[in-house]
Amino acid sequence: MSQPTQPSSGHAAKVIAVTVAAAVGGFLFGFDSSVINGAVDSIQGHFELGSFFTGFAVAIALLGCAAGAWFAGQLADRWGRKKVMLLGSALFTISSIGSGLAFSVPDLMLWRVLGGLGIGIASVIAPTYISEIAPARYRGSLASLQQLAITLGIFTALLSDAILQNAAGGASNELWWNLEAWRWMFLVGVVPALVYGVLALMIPESPRFLVGKDLDEEAARILADVTGDLHPDERVAEIRLTLRRETARSWDDIRGPVFGLQSLVWVGITMAIFQQFVGINAIFYYSTTLWKSVGFSENQSFTTSVITAVINVVMTFVAILFVDKIGRRPLLMVGSIGMFVSLLLAAIAFSQATGSGDDLQLPAPWGTVALVGANAFVIFFAATWGPIMWVMLGEMFPNRMRALALGLSTAANWIANFTVTLAFPPLTESVGLWFLYGLFAFFALLSFFFVKSKIPETKGMELEDMHT
Repeated sequence: MSQPTQPSSGHAAKVIAVTVAAAVGGFLFGFDSSVINGAVDSIQGHFELGSFFTGFAVAIALLGCAAGAWFAGQLADRWGRKKVMLLGSALFTISSIGSGLAFSVPDLMLWRVLGGLGIGIASVIAPTYISEIAPARYRGSLASLQQLAITLGIFTALLSDAILQNAAGGASNELWWNLEAWRWMFLVGVVPALVYGVLALMIPESPRFLVGKDLDEEAARILADVTGDLHPDERVAEIRLTLRRETARSWDDIRGPVFGLQSLVWVGITMAIFQQFVGINAIFYYSTTLWKSVGFSENQSFTTSVITAVINVVMTFVAILFVDKIGRRPLLMVGSIGMFVSLLLAAIAFSQATGSGDDLQLPAPWGTVALVGANAFVIFFAATWGPIMWVMLGEMFPNRMRALALGLSTAANWIANFTVTLAFPPLTESVGLWFLYGLFAFFALLSFFFVKSKIPETKGMELEDMHT
């Protein structure tokens, strides 16, 4: 087996450049996840929706994400990583235009689902491609760039929402060309979608895909040129050995004795579900609405959401710096405990709210406590579970089952996201924010014991060694 080589500074720059280009799919992922944040109240008012249908209008895109995630791996193995990236770019471009010009709720839902397909594709292809192109020594840090791109997408979406809302004097007010500000929030998404498509045309194909198509010379050239591998032919031979078991890939590759699946597949699925059941997207989809509900003005709510997004971006660098030094498991366990304490703090604060409906208020000092708890939660999530789950899903499965297992785990992540997103508005009204944040805290605590007992450490391992 060839030894991993440390790339020269020139090759390191090439690997980083290629990784950044692929991670723009993560930017779209984050942008789409949060662009709806500033538009929720306007959509509810414009189309006269109740809380359940408001949640459904927000969450339905996630069903498209789940479908896109499931089929992405299979399409990537058939067409190649680059072509599937281009498909994701096209779908999100069309969705951004359609959502911005939607004239009815079914129309809006259709475009949101279409965009969801594109985002689901991007959410699988980016970590897959990055894990396949990155040297083992730096794979954790490079794969964490996917989450950094997600957080930058979230920040950009919330910042553009705030700018457009402020320019129009309210998200429901007209801005340009007789279109309301909330419509422009969607239309802005065309820009990163097109950038993603252009960058996808410029990056090399995955060496593992090329070997699978018997294009060994091209694969060796990319390994030598991009990653700086000193023995590219030996690495190609290793990849071919692991791919021989994949020639007739089917459900048999992931079938096992634990409810029909291999136990490692269940570990991936459960980890993906936990990442959503701690409630991160309840903050990024509904934070503006949430802070307005406890007495913040519209401008204050938009500003607070942007600050939360900045914290999310900054703390992702912690994961990038330490994931390959400390390891995946320790960071995940620290994150679980930190999220539990932060969410519990927020739950206690929201339990002190007075009034109901639009008159809900958090008396001093509980408004500050809720802000501290919510943002501390984002700090721990962004530094641990946010990026590291994607790192793990991209690398923890043996090659023979990677595409199916990653697609299934990512689809589970989107379905869990859909469940939380759909349930949040009606449960906020029926049981209160304190109960929901307490529930999120409970799942954060469970995630600690799950990591401690089930998650393998994959720091420094080549993908070809994952079967061990």
